[in-house]
Parts: sequence; C-alpha cells; structure tokens
Amino acid sequence: MPVSKADGKAAEAAARRAEGEAMCPYRLVLEHVTSRWGVLVLIRLLERPHRFGELRRSVGRVSEKMLTQTLQTLERDGLVHRDAHPVIPPRVDYSLTALGREAAGQVRALANWTQERMDDVQRARDAYDASRA
Repeated sequence: MPVSKADGKAAEAAARRAEGEAMCPYRLVLEHVTSRWGVLVLIRLLERPHRFGELRRSVGRVSEKMLTQTLQTLERDGLVHRDAHPVIPPRVDYSLTALGREAAGQVRALANWTQERMDDVQRARDAYDASRA
C-alpha cells in the first residue's frame, strides 16, 4: 500500500524528533517543563496534589486531551506521580515527585520573576512598537 505524502512527512518529522531526542535529551525535558501547560501544571501541583478535574479547572482553558498528554509526559520524565485508587467511581490523584518539586520550584521562580518584571517588559514592548510605527 503506497504511503501518502502527509504520512511520509509525519514519519520524517517523527524520525527527526527521535534523532533530536537521542542527541540532546535534556532539551526535550526542558521543552516539557517549560511548555505552556507543563509550567502551569507543575506550579499547581507544587501547592498540593490534585485530582484531574480540579487540576483542569485550576489550570484553566486546557483541553482534557492536552492535560492528559502533559501529565503523561511529566510522569514519564519522573516529575509527576499518578496515584490511581481502586474505587468506584475511579479516583486518580496527581502529585509531584522529589524531582518534580525541584523542577517546579525553578519554574515558579521564573514565573514570579515574569510577574515582578511585567511593567518593565510592557515598557520595552511599548518602546519597540513605537519605534516601528
């Protein structure tokens, strides 16, 4: 069966990604930790363990699919612990591992710096935009 052009491009992209992961594995972890949802999940879990639904509400505007992928990625990296309780209805709690707490502390420091320096960033943006007008 012939491979479509889209399938071929997807396979090429996957091969490049796998090659990049093998060459620079720390970059991939950095991407996971600093991704849009990774940052927010780590900061929320630093506060306390959360169930999936409350984590989704706390993070806000994240789809169920994207939150699931983010949690699985962070779990695979050893940053998040998933604790599934054998009860009905099913209950799953997410918490940070020791490694995850360390990463979340670093991310939270960056988030705090961003918040503290936002006025300076806005001034720089305004000056940049004015110079381009």
